[in-house]
Amino acid sequence: MTDTTELTQPDEAVDDTAVVEEPPSPYDLPGSWFVVHSYSGYENKVKANLETRVKSMHLDTKVFDVVIPMEEVVEFKAGRKVNVMRKKFPGYILVRLYMDDDTWYAVRNTPGVTGFVGSGLTPTPLSRREVERILGVRKDEETKKEPRFKPAWEVGETVRVVMGPFADFNGVIEDINMDQSKVRVLVDIFGRETPVELNFDQIVKY
Repeated sequence: MTDTTELTQPDEAVDDTAVVEEPPSPYDLPGSWFVVHSYSGYENKVKANLETRVKSMHLDTKVFDVVIPMEEVVEFKAGRKVNVMRKKFPGYILVRLYMDDDTWYAVRNTPGVTGFVGSGLTPTPLSRREVERILGVRKDEETKKEPRFKPAWEVGETVRVVMGPFADFNGVIEDINMDQSKVRVLVDIFGRETPVELNFDQIVKY
């Protein structure tokens, strides 16, 4: 007689309450995030050059991501509002890697790269808050609403950046966007003025 035990066993109960894990914060991924300065307008070319260089130098296990931070903004075109994507930090690229002599050399000598952003000659990795502010945050933080307040500065006034990849740089306010709680600041980086869009809480009076 055929043993039908396996056929008559009830199916195992399925746990419908299984928790779906949230994607990790970009800060928790392997390596550290560094800011690389490039020629403005050539960010996409530099990104392609760097990714090709990483493969040819067999650094795939040390250099993981090359990111050009983008943001969606509203612009007026032909009298209509349209949503467009633009670079958050023109002339700057984020790279996630394990920093050592090989990766430093590979990135620093990529065509179009002028250097790392850091303290003196030492590249400085971004903090968790900076990474999540630029690249996105987990859902539990997405619900936190940015406080809106009346800015204490005016267009043309010099301010100091206190947070983000441009912390400790000074700049002149070029524009204030009350609706988005943002300011556009002309920051003097490596001897050239670069427009950088910042949140109100990223700057203080100089």
